[in-house]
Amino acid sequence: MVKHGKKYEALAAKIDKNKAYQPKEAIELVKKSAPAKFDETVELHLRTGLDPKNATQQLRGVALLPHGLGKKVRVLVFAQGEAERIATSAGADFVGGDDLIKKIEEGFIDFDTAIAVPEMMGKVGKLGKILGRKGLMPNPKSGTVVSMNDLPRVIEDARKGRVEYKLDKTAIIHVPVGKVSFEEQKLVENLTAIMEAVVKSKPSGAKGQYVKSAYITTTMGPSVKLDVTSATELSAG
Repeated sequence: MVKHGKKYEALAAKIDKNKAYQPKEAIELVKKSAPAKFDETVELHLRTGLDPKNATQQLRGVALLPHGLGKKVRVLVFAQGEAERIATSAGADFVGGDDLIKKIEEGFIDFDTAIAVPEMMGKVGKLGKILGRKGLMPNPKSGTVVSMNDLPRVIEDARKGRVEYKLDKTAIIHVPVGKVSFEEQKLVENLTAIMEAVVKSKPSGAKGQYVKSAYITTTMGPSVKLDVTSATELSAG
């Protein structure tokens, strides 16, 4: 069992572990319960009723957070020729083909999201072991393998706060919501965008209860249980 310090225990004692909190109340609590001196990340953890081994119950998607994640997102694009020019004009931080692939093979990993045009994937595929481990491999399912004409929109989305979520081996989804320093309403709106996306991307093969439990926490703080019904019914409308 993990042993926590007195400050953590004091903060955790203010949270009723037997209560499922409404989203707004839960966010108020985690903001007050963040113990670190740095600006902690607010995280959402959803336990689903999906079977990660079942091909019809796979879950992977993207949510566009209206208030971003509170940091500058460094965008890398694998492209050549006209696509390279378009990506550069759209403001990508790193753009290239063979040269960029070689640079990554040599250890360069200083970026937050990677995008590719389809024509580059034959070459980018060999970076799977490097980028896959860090969740940076371009993938059509996550909307990061796009046509040349779609590059400006996808790059802009990445800058705004595009977050990817997917089911892990234990049927849980982990996704960042924002920073502790964000206003409560902004965190609520980011959470709403995530929940809407997750609900809409429910796999066709899902059986039983889709979202079984939901918790919100911070990088170093205690977790707060969310009322599942209220969380899944969040709507920006």
